[in-house]
Amino acid sequence: MPTNNNRKVSILLPAKNCGARLADAVASVLRQTFLNLELVIVDDHTTDGSIRDIRLNDKRLKVIANEGEGLVDALNTAAKHATGDYFARMDGDDICFRTRIEKQVEYLGANEHIGIVATLVEIFSDSCVMEGYRIYEKWVNSLVDPAGIEREIFIESPLPHPSVMFRRDAFEKLGGYRDMGWAEDFDMWLRAYEAGVGMGKVDEVLLKWRDDENRTSKTDPRYSKDSFMRARAHFLARTVLKNRNAIIWGAGNTGKLLCRYLDTNCKSVVGFIDINPRKIGESKAGRPVYGPGHAAKALDEIIIVSVAARGARSEIREHLNGSGKKEGKDYVCVV
Repeated sequence: MPTNNNRKVSILLPAKNCGARLADAVASVLRQTFLNLELVIVDDHTTDGSIRDIRLNDKRLKVIANEGEGLVDALNTAAKHATGDYFARMDGDDICFRTRIEKQVEYLGANEHIGIVATLVEIFSDSCVMEGYRIYEKWVNSLVDPAGIEREIFIESPLPHPSVMFRRDAFEKLGGYRDMGWAEDFDMWLRAYEAGVGMGKVDEVLLKWRDDENRTSKTDPRYSKDSFMRARAHFLARTVLKNRNAIIWGAGNTGKLLCRYLDTNCKSVVGFIDINPRKIGESKAGRPVYGPGHAAKALDEIIIVSVAARGARSEIREHLNGSGKKEGKDYVCVV
């Protein structure tokens, strides 16, 4: 087994029509302070000449044609041809800070229980970063330690995908990437959670993550709110709801959508909780709606917080914690 100092890192970079940005992304990888690396670029049927224009005079750089089509196939093609002990992700329009790979390798060397490590990110744009992405940037950068990442795992993708580094054996244990009809990165983190693969973060901004109008998360239906909810329901049924019933906090559209998808997976929802007096005592999706006071009476059921209103999550957490509930054991937040 190689020591931490001589482990090799393979950077997996799928590229499709990245334009001039690709050269900058490649340059940021090749100027890393960590030298024992290879950059595996997978050409996902590029037509703009951007890959052709990359100078291939660095022996650490290899270009492979995608053996399928699309991001998932490109990532798995890159992994198939990678020779490193660690696999790092990179996109063709982002920029790595020079010490990114070095610090992630150091982190994995010091934390043997961690299989996937990300970094903090700075979201940038050639025009203006939308407010939603600024909110996400603040949230995702607040999650550093493994406990925090696990606590928020169902809310959104807690690891910025282009910033992650896998241990090769963790990547192989999880079976690589797959297309389930929802975001491939969210799927990977939820599978890691289910499999007990530890996830952490270097507490430092080491990647500039580009916000672009053509970003896949803005154009691909696999990244829609509906797709994320289907992913949550799928993994909730396989983890925290295994052999356990649930009460959904939130009888609005978000809670009802979660209930609908949970019904296709495990049919474990036995009721709702809501603060709206007009909903309390009614029936939603064939289940009773209780007031907040019912939370303290839910001894066997787990409460799933699914309220989209900004600020609601922290208020509900405060209420549940004040009722003696323990997050992760008695309740989980999913929105």
